[in-house]
Amino acid sequence: MIEDSTELQKGSKFNMEEKLCMRNEVDQALTWDLSLIYPTDEALWADVQTMQQQAAHMVDTYRGQLKNAEQVLNCLSDYEQVRIIMEHAGSYASLAVEVDYYDEEAKVRASKVESILTETMSTLSFVESEIALLPEQVLQEAIAQAGGCKVYLQDILAQKPHMLNPEAERVVAAMGHTIHAPYEIYNTLKLADMKFEEFEANGKRYPLGYSLFEDDYEYEPDTRIRRAAFAAFSQKIAQYQHATAAAFNAHLQQERVMARLRGFADLEEMDLFYQKVTRKMYDRQIDLIMEKLAPHMRKYAALIQKIHHLDRMTYADLKLPIDPAYSPDVTIDKARQYIEQGLSVMGDDYVSMVREAFDRRWIDFAKNQGKSTGGFCESPYQKGSFILLSWNGKMSDVFTLAHELGHAGHFRACGAAQSVFDTQVPNYFVEAPSTINELLMAHYMIRQNEDPRFRRWVLANMVSNTYYHNFVTHLLEAAYQREANRIVSEGRSVQAGTLSEIFRQVLEKFWGDAVELTPGAELTWMRQPHYYMGLYSYSYSASLTISTQMCKRIENVGQ
Repeated sequence: MIEDSTELQKGSKFNMEEKLCMRNEVDQALTWDLSLIYPTDEALWADVQTMQQQAAHMVDTYRGQLKNAEQVLNCLSDYEQVRIIMEHAGSYASLAVEVDYYDEEAKVRASKVESILTETMSTLSFVESEIALLPEQVLQEAIAQAGGCKVYLQDILAQKPHMLNPEAERVVAAMGHTIHAPYEIYNTLKLADMKFEEFEANGKRYPLGYSLFEDDYEYEPDTRIRRAAFAAFSQKIAQYQHATAAAFNAHLQQERVMARLRGFADLEEMDLFYQKVTRKMYDRQIDLIMEKLAPHMRKYAALIQKIHHLDRMTYADLKLPIDPAYSPDVTIDKARQYIEQGLSVMGDDYVSMVREAFDRRWIDFAKNQGKSTGGFCESPYQKGSFILLSWNGKMSDVFTLAHELGHAGHFRACGAAQSVFDTQVPNYFVEAPSTINELLMAHYMIRQNEDPRFRRWVLANMVSNTYYHNFVTHLLEAAYQREANRIVSEGRSVQAGTLSEIFRQVLEKFWGDAVELTPGAELTWMRQPHYYMGLYSYSYSASLTISTQMCKRIENVGQ
């Protein structure tokens, strides 16, 4: 029986002393343990050296020698060991930066590792190039005989028409570090350079930061504090809009050039090709939800305004809870119990993985300056998973954690059953194994508690978090991204003013007159890193569509 609940005290829960600490000040028990990948930096560099030696061996043994299926499979068997080390080294180095963008030593290490990995990929680019040049009959023979690299070889066969000559592919691979620079610049601007000043509301001053705003103030029941925080946050990020736009434009221009070089009509066609998704599926996902869901969400906005007795419904008010006086608190230990019980329908192996995640510190709960916002799960091959979030002690965090553990369970199964080559997942359903956990958790909580108020809170949480976040927040981002892509595909560029205007138009189309778009709403485009990951934002609504159906099947059919 779920019994944890608290009544919110009147007024804000924030005070001047509540400021984010530095990374070296947080409780180690709340941080993830990267020693699960490498126990020491020395072990990292030893593995990197082994990778470089293996790459040199492959050049001597296989370059210019791939003539038949047996040679191809022998080459890929050796290449697999290189790819595994690349995943481990890359994750170990980059994850240390994700939790502390002020850690100069970690950033230097990550840059060095990425440089070596890029050089290795360039050196071994001949593998895919030479395989692609083989007659299709030889490739089909290799596919028929392949074990863990079957899909990888099928992908190479499908990509043959879009591959450059071997020397050009080598140069592209060598530019990998530079190609990723726009994303690095974006994160540096957001997580290291932006310094937020305190803001004033109700005659008091309050601290402000990226995670404080997105994790706390957006849900703050005190209207003066919430709207003042939104205004102060918007004013600060606006100071970085031109640099952020320049980084995003550079990313899109790179994508456009690469799409043209590879013979695609535009950058979206290229991204969708590699995602194995048709443009029809992509457009349908965006257009259908923009049209059909908007009327219901406008009613939802009106309901929030009515419940909270707001003078007007503004963009800064959309994250307010349905029951403002009811917000169940939860400890990390209690969250573990909920998740183990709520996801038990997934089987004993799955629950064992959840326990391991807590016991072996896969999860970074800490809140500190310089840490990436939001949440994610990274799963280096057969090394468990590493989950980032900022724990606020609310039941909503339980759903976030269950979501990320869905990714962990998915890639745990992938890594156990397949080679490193065949663990990649098309974006269209990559979020399904995570969003389904949110649904399973909600249904479990409803079954375990007869309190009408608690059940209403769970249902409201499904609307405001699971479905709102995936069907609305990311959907609007996808609609914005599609328009920005169109402009760049036409040979133009996107600047800060253009991006803000696009986002404002998307919001106006979706919310109509139901929501007042106060200054700063148009800057929401600055807050999402998914734009640097191809066409990712739209995939949340696609995956949630899939996971909704799978949840029904699991509950109707059983484990």
